Amino acid sequence: MSIVVAPEVAAALARCGAVVALESTTICHGMPYPKNLQTAMEVEAIVRDNGAIPATIAILDGVPHVGLNSEQLKRLAISGRQFQKTARRDIAHVVASGGNGATTVSATMFFAYKVGIPIFVTGGIGGVHRDGQQTMDVSSDLTELGKTPVAVVSAGVKSILDIPRTLEYLETQGVTVAAYRTNEFPAFFTEISGCQVPCRVDSPEECAKIIYANKNLHLGSGILIAVPIPKQHAASGKIIESAIQTALKEEEDKRIIGNAITPFMLERVKELTGGSSLEASIL
Repeated sequence: MSIVVAPEVAAALARCGAVVALESTTICHGMPYPKNLQTAMEVEAIVRDNGAIPATIAILDGVPHVGLNSEQLKRLAISGRQFQKTARRDIAHVVASGGNGATTVSATMFFAYKVGIPIFVTGGIGGVHRDGQQTMDVSSDLTELGKTPVAVVSAGVKSILDIPRTLEYLETQGVTVAAYRTNEFPAFFTEISGCQVPCRVDSPEECAKIIYANKNLHLGSGILIAVPIPKQHAASGKIIESAIQTALKEEEDKRIIGNAITPFMLERVKELTGGSSLEASIL
């Protein structure tokens, strides 16, 4: 099964131009239509304005696509949850069944690496879930970072997760974790988490040097560069944490498990914060 690479993405890769991979789960499972389409188009425009070519990744009718046109983006946005949330483990099934898949961080990294895209930008990665030491609920995003040499730029790990254990797991996986212009690992909705990072970078050039060193040494693992949300856009930490605790109790009562946890948690936190968490995630 071949991967369909959009013409402008293929042309950019052929000339060693800058290409940035983007996931599609945020479009289908992260926010409602038409906000999801608007946000996806704005993100692609930001990538273009900074001199790179955006490559949103998804599986359409059983065929992996790297780079989507406007009609395909709209199809994802309107279809929403009709597209299966697709991590690495789901790729073979979605392709074999001719299905439609919205790629998570792990699947997006996989396809980006397959076609030679070294940079992937997303909102927040998955991690070790709270009480993960008992449930063993650990996102495949973390193991993917341990074995796929793609640099992931994100706003950190969602604070609905166990951030200290997530960072410990990334260390075990041999993943370089850096924070941009801060010594503290960001928590997606807010710029602080209480967790220090082993590596700080203060310029795009420093980021590029780490990415180059990782590639040149053939380390085989990914890099996580965490960029905190601007302080003026950050949601109140206390409000977010209160909402998370309420949502966690509801999750337990309703016995929600597996990959249904994160969408449920994000939706409930959005509702409980009056939408401030959604605005923070978009910004």
